[in-house]
Amino acid sequence: MLTLMETLAKTPETVVKLYDEKAGLYKFVMKDKGPLKSLEAIESTLQKLGLSKNEIRVYIYLARSGMLKASEVSEVISLHRTETYRILRDLEKMGLVSSVFEKPLKFVATPFEKTLDLLIKSKKLRLELLERKKKDLVDLWFSLPQPAVEFVKREVFQILEGEDQINLKAEEILAKTSSEVWVFVSDSDISRFYHSGLLDQLERIDKKGLSVRLLTNDSPKSCFFVKKLKLEGVKSLSICPDGLPSFIIIDQQELLFSIKRNGEQNEDMDEKKQKLAALWTNYEAFIKALGALFSELWTPEEIRLDS
Repeated sequence: MLTLMETLAKTPETVVKLYDEKAGLYKFVMKDKGPLKSLEAIESTLQKLGLSKNEIRVYIYLARSGMLKASEVSEVISLHRTETYRILRDLEKMGLVSSVFEKPLKFVATPFEKTLDLLIKSKKLRLELLERKKKDLVDLWFSLPQPAVEFVKREVFQILEGEDQINLKAEEILAKTSSEVWVFVSDSDISRFYHSGLLDQLERIDKKGLSVRLLTNDSPKSCFFVKKLKLEGVKSLSICPDGLPSFIIIDQQELLFSIKRNGEQNEDMDEKKQKLAALWTNYEAFIKALGALFSELWTPEEIRLDS
């Protein structure tokens, strides 16, 4: 059995067989999931930057293997040759792949670091274009005949999926805070709150003189992040309801509540990955229930012993 370092030192043709279930290395990777997890992180980033799953598979295999024919890529990643060729041409248009003038035609991938630069710049340009068009689009919208609809406040809910969407919703409701914000953040979510800037946003709310209360687990991980905060209203719970999900309550009017949803079975792993999801609502009864739980955890009643 090869060691991990020996395996990684092998030629790209042997290492990239991560996608090939018939390869001997596939079983090795399943026992040591380090390389597989690294690949998953890379694939997730490339997907966020706009590449499809098959475009990612083709690019990664080509980038790890060097110069190849379309048929060679197609065979290893089990993708139809016509589809593989189309994807290679699409990647070429994006500047992520180049054609080599040989017969038969071969392809070579743009270096990974340059690929990231190109994708990030492309995404920035698209966002800048949308920003410039925003005012025109809003003006067009309001130029349309407006229906006579009477506004009625209703109790509603919204399911959000994915870290980006959840963080955007959290930023949105935190920005609307007018008096108080209560936050319970679990040990498993606190690093996401920190790196997304949500904890910084709580500090800014606190500086405005508004009431901020933050509850978290009393664990080494939570304590590490809590120590970085400049908040007075922070408490760590040594005794916390098992599995209590993170939630944010704004002015006793809005609630953002973390939930877990089972994702699709990963082809390369036995377990199902859980999708990050959250529920937003202004449903009064739900908010009161979570608010009562938060108050109980924040100021627990003293235990009285009968004499």
